[in-house]
Amino acid sequence: MAIKITDVCINCGACEPECPNGAIYPNGDSWKIADKTNVSGSYTLMNGSVIDARASQKPLSDEVFYIVADKCTECKGFHDTPQCASVCPVDCCVADELVVETEQELLTKKAKLHLA
Repeated sequence: MAIKITDVCINCGACEPECPNGAIYPNGDSWKIADKTNVSGSYTLMNGSVIDARASQKPLSDEVFYIVADKCTECKGFHDTPQCASVCPVDCCVADELVVETEQELLTKKAKLHLA
């Protein structure tokens, strides 16, 4: 299950540098699969669509920091717990019930993002 940031977010930014996949973005900022990953060229998202890893994508939120589920691995393969949730002062980094993944799926995603 990916992590999401709720509207309780105070936009402090503590979570962003903690993400090993570069999945966290400030409100209003565009995102790229290539940010903080080793991916280049075509990349297939979880919904099956194919994008250029270096192409800017529309922001997922204009109000609070947000997490790109296609890049979130709950820190599997890096840390024992999601680091964004560990550092969040208002506990707004929570499990995203709409993006349910097994530990193996998260580790596979991590390997795909970092070509390991």
